[in-house]
Amino acid sequence: MNADISKQNGGSKSPFAVEIKNINKSFGSVHANHEISLNVSLGTIHGIIGENGAGKSTLMSILYGFYKPDSGEIKVHGKAAYFKQPLDALKLGIGMVHQHFMLVPNFTALENIVLGAEGKTGLNKGLQNARKKLEELKQAYGLEVELDSVTEDLPVGIQQRIEILKALYRGARVLILDEPTGVLTPQETDQLFEILLALKSEGVTILLITHKLHEVMAITDEVSVMRQGKMVGNTLTKHTTPEMLAEQMVGRSVLVNTKYELQSIGKVVLSVNKLGVVDKRGFDSLKNATFDLHAGEILGVAGIAGNGQSELLSVLSGITLPNAGSFKIEEYLFDAKKNPSPRLMRELGVSHVPEDRQAEGLVLQFQAFESVILGYENNQKLGSGFLTKPDNIQEYCSQLQESFDVRPQNPRLYSSQFSGGNQQKLVLSREISSVPKILLVGQPTRGVDIGAIEFIHETLINMRNSGCAILLVSVELEEILTLSDRILVINSGEIMGIVPRITATKSMLGKMMAGIPFEDAKEDKK
Repeated sequence: MNADISKQNGGSKSPFAVEIKNINKSFGSVHANHEISLNVSLGTIHGIIGENGAGKSTLMSILYGFYKPDSGEIKVHGKAAYFKQPLDALKLGIGMVHQHFMLVPNFTALENIVLGAEGKTGLNKGLQNARKKLEELKQAYGLEVELDSVTEDLPVGIQQRIEILKALYRGARVLILDEPTGVLTPQETDQLFEILLALKSEGVTILLITHKLHEVMAITDEVSVMRQGKMVGNTLTKHTTPEMLAEQMVGRSVLVNTKYELQSIGKVVLSVNKLGVVDKRGFDSLKNATFDLHAGEILGVAGIAGNGQSELLSVLSGITLPNAGSFKIEEYLFDAKKNPSPRLMRELGVSHVPEDRQAEGLVLQFQAFESVILGYENNQKLGSGFLTKPDNIQEYCSQLQESFDVRPQNPRLYSSQFSGGNQQKLVLSREISSVPKILLVGQPTRGVDIGAIEFIHETLINMRNSGCAILLVSVELEEILTLSDRILVINSGEIMGIVPRITATKSMLGKMMAGIPFEDAKEDKK
């Protein structure tokens, strides 16, 4: 393969676009990169995967000039490279598209692309020259962008294209993409992959950081696996499987996909009727939401982040008062005049795993044993009010940490000292241990390692099988399809429809996520 690539590139001395040798980087006592070596072949798409904290982002930050390595060597197109800042990487043809876009919302696409690279020909002349060059780039790589459109008015997928154009405009021949599909619909993901293949065909080398194994298998030529700061595997993608990659990432066999099993559902336990929320800006962030949730089912809520999912969870958990409509649990009816309150929700058997575990699920300055009773301080086994029993609480926390495999299993460790995945398991252990009738769960596996994802999915399935009603909000469509019995799709605060799991397709859901109602999307049989 490398020999073929060398020929394609005119017999270049090095068949590699990037060569990384024995890179080390430490932050205090944390050895983020340990003797990392990696060769990235010219004109290929190279995937880099690993659990959170494996060192992927640190390595890419070194390659892009954000960090300086403590030791080691980097070569770009066969020549030694030394980066003090990202500008040095850009000069050598390395560009990066970040997970969170670096765009000025009220600038046009053209203004964002040329920002910082206007040249010395005057602004108007510089923009004219840029427009001509960008039209050529757009045509060459299928990057359709209306250059005079204001960026904040454009869909997320188009904003991502602006970021790619910005890198190419600056001469990038090596393009780093960090979790590029996290905010895209399935259709936008397909379009992105077409663009990446077009870039590859023109000799651009792409480094793809992703946690989605199906994407690695679909688009990459080679894949490298990192674990605990070390490079533990490198292979041609066609010679591996998702299961093999998952085992390399975690160090043990992992169930990549939970098998869906159809189950009969019970009675309605939550009924939502024309629910509406107006946010702090005065916008209708949730409009006329109407649906029922049954005992023994998982109702998945699919949609791109920021389309009303957060407001829905906030209202149903008692945090936010609705502006319109109502919802009913048992004989209790809640509306704009009747404040549900989080405490009353818990008394009615409603548990809530918030989308942002650090901001809403934990007090980071609290020790683990303090965090696991937040909202449940009146548990008689643990004390009452101010008369808590610290020894009992610590013992209770130890039991939860063991049951939910929270690492390290130390009740006195501060919540901030746990990794993101273990913080998530702390929150889950608290909410699930209350044996709720209804579980509201937002982004259950956001930032969670693949081994923990397996555990969380199994836990949710077991709760459903025991009769719990689960409202699952996730931006991961694979997760929604894996776990849900029915799928509610939301766009701009409105429900586009509810689809049974057995008839749902990615294409159909993707269209609904983009704002096409169920009646118009359901004819898609792909």
